[in-house]
Amino acid sequence: MADKERKKYLRKAETVQKYNVFYDTIEVGVSLTAGFTSGSAALIGWGLDSVIEVISASTLWWRLHGEIHDISDKRVKKREKITLYVIATSFLIVSTFITYDSITKLLNKETPSWSTLGLIILLVSLVVNPILIWYKFRYGKKLDSQELIADSKDTFVCLYQTIAVLGGLLAVQYLDLWWADPVAALLIVPYALKEGWEALQNGRKVEY
Repeated sequence: MADKERKKYLRKAETVQKYNVFYDTIEVGVSLTAGFTSGSAALIGWGLDSVIEVISASTLWWRLHGEIHDISDKRVKKREKITLYVIATSFLIVSTFITYDSITKLLNKETPSWSTLGLIILLVSLVVNPILIWYKFRYGKKLDSQELIADSKDTFVCLYQTIAVLGGLLAVQYLDLWWADPVAALLIVPYALKEGWEALQNGRKVEY
C-alpha cells in the first residue's frame, strides 16, 4: 500500500477509535451508575469491562496517532507492547472484581432492583457495537493491523456480554430468577481472562 493511501486509512481508523473512546466513556458512566444504584452485579461487571474498552481504544488511538505522525518503528512497537500489557493487566483486575462481587451476591442471595437506565444503555450498545466492529475489522484488514483486528474481536466479546447482561436483567424482572444477574456477570469472566491472556502473550512477542 502506498504511503499516502496508508495515511488515509490510518486517519480513518484513528477517527473510529476516537468515537469508540467517546461512546465507551458514556457507557462506563451510565452502566456503573445503573449497576450500583440497582445492585446489579452484571451491570457493574459490564461497566468495568467497558473501562477496559476505553483503555484499549485509547491506547490503540495513541499507537495509530504515532504512526500518522511518522514516529520511528521502534517507538511504534514500544507503544504496541505497552498497550497490550495495560490491557492484559486491566482484564485480570476486572475479572477478579467481577468474580468476587458475583459470588458474594450469589451466597447472600441478593436480588437486584430493576434498572431502566441499564436497559437503555444495553439496547443502545446493541446498535453501536456492531458498527464499531465492522469499521475496526475493515480498517484492520486494509492496514494489515493485527491490533485493530484484535480490537474488533474485543468489541465482539463486549457485544456478547451485552446480550448476556441484558438476558440476566430481563430474567430477574420477568422470570423472577434472582440468581440470573450474578450468573450473567460470571459469564463475562472466562472471556475477559481469555482476552487478557492473549493480550499478555501478544505483548511478549512484540520486539523493538
